[in-house]
Amino acid sequence: MTIKSKTGERINKAFKKKFQRDDKIKNAYLLVNSEKHNINLCLAAGKTGDIKADTRQPNYMASVGKIFTATLIGMLMEKGDIDFEDSIKSYLEAELVDGLHVYSGEDYSEEIKIKHLLQHSSGLEDCFRPLLDKLIQEDKFKISPFETINWSKENLKPVFRPGQGFNYSDTNYQLLGLIVEKITGKSFHEVLHERIFNPLKMNDSFMWEISQPMNSSQLPVADFYIDDLHINEVTGYGQLDYAGGGVVASMDDLLKFMKALQEGQLIDQKTLNKMKKDKKKLTLGIDYGYGIWQIKTIPLFMPAKYNSWGVVGVTGAFMFYHPLTESYIIGSFNDSSYEKKCLRFMMFGVMKNILKYSD
Repeated sequence: MTIKSKTGERINKAFKKKFQRDDKIKNAYLLVNSEKHNINLCLAAGKTGDIKADTRQPNYMASVGKIFTATLIGMLMEKGDIDFEDSIKSYLEAELVDGLHVYSGEDYSEEIKIKHLLQHSSGLEDCFRPLLDKLIQEDKFKISPFETINWSKENLKPVFRPGQGFNYSDTNYQLLGLIVEKITGKSFHEVLHERIFNPLKMNDSFMWEISQPMNSSQLPVADFYIDDLHINEVTGYGQLDYAGGGVVASMDDLLKFMKALQEGQLIDQKTLNKMKKDKKKLTLGIDYGYGIWQIKTIPLFMPAKYNSWGVVGVTGAFMFYHPLTESYIIGSFNDSSYEKKCLRFMMFGVMKNILKYSD
């Protein structure tokens, strides 16, 4: 552990304070890395079962996995295998696409482009919550990614025409996973390992319930909760999450990924800039590009010094790069009550201290 003493002490104190004051948090993890400011801090608090939290533990990262899926699409685009402007009908079976997007009596399914899936502007409704409820309530219920799309066609209604709005939806990323499989002829998890995990030596990374890490760790995946439900124990959750957020990784492995993405090792800067700039408004002060959240300036409320980009997951998982201080900030509170609160902690518990004590 290398830290610039006062900065590290302040961040450590903020992290411990957050954990100790909230009984909902069973465990929490934080990595902060900035070569510019000589900060390399990795913290863990709490337990998984009876096992004390360890900084080397893998964490289920929920929708943080979307940036991995988007990066794979970017890599395929650079090889000429796909284009962001392509219709999904170019890659998926007609039986899957036909009737997928029927809005106000018109079928707009063929108008859905790859970029619409990436930036959640397809208009397709989110399949995640209703299917999670079924998974919890029905002991024998299981569903594959392909079946998820057919279920969505039968049970959900689009909310606007493709490209005409923003609606966060795991259905979009399920489709992207199927497209990756169609183009490569391999399972999504195989492509993820072959093109990202293995080249970057992310040896503790895998997909929940679907693949295995290169390293055989004795440490369990950190306990994680959605609406007070211990999801580690929900069989079939991995297939439901799939390309929308099934990545499990250690903090160190996630740092390898973010550095490689930021430094142009996975996709070039032109592609990354496109993925950030072609965006929709997610909420006040946050835009959404291709799998990428962007915290931006809000006059009189959010100063430009907090501008950063990355991704957030439902379990309070987060992974961001802060350009001003050249800092990587990665962690998880492993509880859905922190889906939004994790951002406030990242900015005011971490970024603020780096900015204040690293001048």
